Amino acid sequence: MRDWNVLVTAREGGFARARRLLAGLGQVAETRYYNVLLARVADPRGLPGFLAELAAAHPESVSGLARVAPVDRTFTFQTAEEFLARARDAVLALAPSLAGRSFHVRVHRRGFRGALHSHEAERALAGAILETLEAAGRPGRVALEDSDAVVAVETIGSQAGVALWTREDLARWALLRPG
Repeated sequence: MRDWNVLVTAREGGFARARRLLAGLGQVAETRYYNVLLARVADPRGLPGFLAELAAAHPESVSGLARVAPVDRTFTFQTAEEFLARARDAVLALAPSLAGRSFHVRVHRRGFRGALHSHEAERALAGAILETLEAAGRPGRVALEDSDAVVAVETIGSQAGVALWTREDLARWALLRPG
């Protein structure tokens, strides 16, 4: 699926339940990665709230879900270098929202084993954000614990998605879990 806006991981034994739930909300595609689905829903930013309400009323209905990762922007890449360049562009578009705030970048990589290293990409992307904020006179800072925001980068093969989640979002919606 090329135009996805949500990446979902299913709990062990919950893949079919997760797929059925998502199919009622939009387009769903299986991936070659174990317990990972891609979806296209009308309101990806509203999905965590909808799922939280559903879980409160019917906990079993979301029991197949381990993690739900809506993204605001997606891109494709063929090499680790192209990934870093495109991811840099995507996260720098978020930089104004991080001015004066603490943040960290989390890359959840599926595929490109050996060619793309999550921790190196996280450091490079966080560094690019810090440089941009400093140049704008509105410095931010990296904080791995209790940060104001998390820049989440999800890769699935040669595709990636990027989103920014605040501390409040993460506290309110447990299924986001970007780390």
